[in-house]
Amino acid sequence: MLSIYVFTSAMSSKVQHFNQVVDIHQNQQTLNPFSSQCNNAGRRSPRLELSASEYGKPKTGSLTELRGFKANIQVFKDILELCELISSEGKPYNKEGLKMMFFGELFQIYTKINDKVVGILIRGRRHNYLKFEGEMLYQRKDDMVPIYLIKSISDIRSSIQDKQTEIQKQIKESGGTNRLL
Repeated sequence: MLSIYVFTSAMSSKVQHFNQVVDIHQNQQTLNPFSSQCNNAGRRSPRLELSASEYGKPKTGSLTELRGFKANIQVFKDILELCELISSEGKPYNKEGLKMMFFGELFQIYTKINDKVVGILIRGRRHNYLKFEGEMLYQRKDDMVPIYLIKSISDIRSSIQDKQTEIQKQIKESGGTNRLL
């Protein structure tokens, strides 16, 4: 029995797109040394060519890039939460009313919220929101190390909002979606 199928233009465009994806995948597999379709007998794998600005960064618009943007937004939320805790629970240390808190006290309070206290402190220092001595802080050993806010909490909020807005613009520019935000 002979069946005749009639494809609409929408269906044929989907089939054409699928065939293009298949062709691209097959071409990539011929270069992949771990694929059974590889035809590089005795030759080295092609080298990845990246410019200095692309090195160490995911492809633009990839899910990896979007996950990185999402992670950066979350880190800024965590930094802000930590700074707000220091601002509300800390003691003033200068005439401007900036606050400080000892690491041991901060550790006891904040570990109930987030278990990455030291990592967030280091990121906060890197962005010039916090100041403390030493490269790393250890529970019990560094309990008396003071953690200083070096900006007012309103300045920190404003700065973090600006950075999150910039990340959201980068997501839109790279073709990402807001579903990850």
